[in-house]
This record gives sequence, C-alpha cells and structure tokens, in this order.
Amino acid sequence: MSNNELKNIALLIDADNTTPQGIDPVLTVMAELGQVNIRRAYGNFAKDNLARWDKITNRYGIRPQQQFDVSKGKNATDMAMTIDAIDLLYQGKVDGFGIMTSDSDFTPLVTRLRQDGILVYGFGEKKTPPAFQAVCTRFLYIDELIASISDDNNKPKEQRGSKADLGDLNDLVTAAYREAKRDDAGFAKLQQVGQIAGNRSSFDVRNYGFKSLSDMFGSLENFKLERRDDNQIYVKRLH
Repeated sequence: MSNNELKNIALLIDADNTTPQGIDPVLTVMAELGQVNIRRAYGNFAKDNLARWDKITNRYGIRPQQQFDVSKGKNATDMAMTIDAIDLLYQGKVDGFGIMTSDSDFTPLVTRLRQDGILVYGFGEKKTPPAFQAVCTRFLYIDELIASISDDNNKPKEQRGSKADLGDLNDLVTAAYREAKRDDAGFAKLQQVGQIAGNRSSFDVRNYGFKSLSDMFGSLENFKLERRDDNQIYVKRLH
C-alpha cells in the first residue's frame, strides 16, 4: 500500500463473543491496513450482558446492528454479520476486514473473504478455536492488546498478565528462518523471516507480548540480530 493510497477497512464486531474493552487497541491495529470507515457491532443489545456497549458505540462511532433472538438456539447475530460481510465484499468498496469474535462459526466467512484476496484480521480470546485463528491473515489476542496499553506495562515483567504460550514460537520462527534466503554468513532479512512465519500461520508478535519482530528476536537467546548499512535488520540462528 503506497502512502498516497488510503484503504477502506470494515470492522465487524460480534458483541456476543467479545469485549468492548478491546475496541481502542483493535482500532489501533486496524490502522495498519487503512482507514476504518465501516464500524458495526452485532447483537441483541436489549440484553443486560450487552449493556456496556451503549457508551462504547457512541464513543467510537460504531453502528449497533440490533438482532433480536427470534428463535432459541439460532444465532441471528452470526447470520447478520455474514450477510453484511458478503454484501460489502461484492460491492467492491472494502479492501480489508477486521472480525472481532471468538466464535469458530465465522471460519467459512473468513475463508471466503480471503479467496478474493481480502486481508482479514481476527481478534478474539485465547480460547478461540485454532481453525478460525489459522484462516485469518493475522489473529490477535484481545487480552494481550488490552494489556499492552494498560498500566500493567509499567509493572515488572514477572507481574504482567500472562502471555500466549511460547512453546511453539521457537519452532515456528526457526522453520521460517530456514526457509528464508540466507547469505554466506547465515543471516536472513528479518522482514522476510517474519513474512514467512505469517504465511505459515496467523502469527503476530503481539500475541507474545512484543511490539515488533526485532524486539521478539532480540529476546530469543538462540538468535542474533544485526543492522547493516542498508538500514535493514538481519537475523541469524546461533544454535
């Protein structure tokens, strides 16, 4: 995306399966893709458990999409979100989507959007089924985003909220490093390693409590970073 090209982004929110506390950090992340001109939240806002959305929708310019529970066991919210997303897709006016939900029922929708080359960022809880996380261009944990802008960041590292499981992180970035083009000294461009990792999964450094790739690799003892004269950062696996 060029600096002069402003992308039109849609943020669709499943209010039944997410928290209003995540709106601010989610909008910050979505700015990476473009301008979030379409902001809609779906749910039965007549219910007590969705009362908190009242002030949030006004504050952030989010359009509430009221969905009454017309039949027990049927989710009108999911259907309305899906229909709106497909309508926006076929209108051809949206370049990317943000989907706030922890519900795996939206997996086919995201798969369909991505088939048309649309970027889709997912935002949900850590319990979100892996199938939904994997189909998103990026999937970010809302609680990690909230923590990143809270006073929790001012506490010592050991007192912060728990990060995502780091067990698979080293395997993922090691595999990406091995697939990247390396020079004679064994260094690969950091940006390329990150792109490969992102293609292999819905990998995003913010899920692990880091703000950038360089911060993350700098914390891994088995990797070395090097900034060169071309002002690019290179990474090498040490052992």
